[in-house]
Amino acid sequence: MVTVHARSRHFPFPLVRPQTVMADYREAPLATRPKTLDPNEYFNVSPEQRRSEQQRAVLRANLKRQYQTQLNSPHRKELIEDPALTRWVYARANPYLHFRPTYKTSLLGAMFGVVPLFVLYYVFKSDRDKKEEMIKAGTLERKFSLSS
Repeated sequence: MVTVHARSRHFPFPLVRPQTVMADYREAPLATRPKTLDPNEYFNVSPEQRRSEQQRAVLRANLKRQYQTQLNSPHRKELIEDPALTRWVYARANPYLHFRPTYKTSLLGAMFGVVPLFVLYYVFKSDRDKKEEMIKAGTLERKFSLSS
């Protein structure tokens, strides 16, 4: 058995990390405090909210235990079916079946689909018109001239 004193000769740093107190947390200048670190939310949790969190933890633990028993079964011959993963893959493969048009999606579609077309049309057309006017006036300096 190794004592703490014997180990301290080999490790100059302390073996136990000091506890971080909630008051020591300083907010970043450009980010808000996470809800989990908000003292009003952290300490003043209602009993029904605690109960619902405990029920979710029990459900997660049961699902994890069930998955671990399926994974470590020595008689397993088939793949383990994960319904959540199957739903996620299906949703990623078929995004348009469940698409709901909203103001936000319509605005984003217009901003990234329609507006760039008009902006590029204006840029190319105005550049071409300006160049055409300079050619008609004879003031265009060509960078690569084959005649000179």
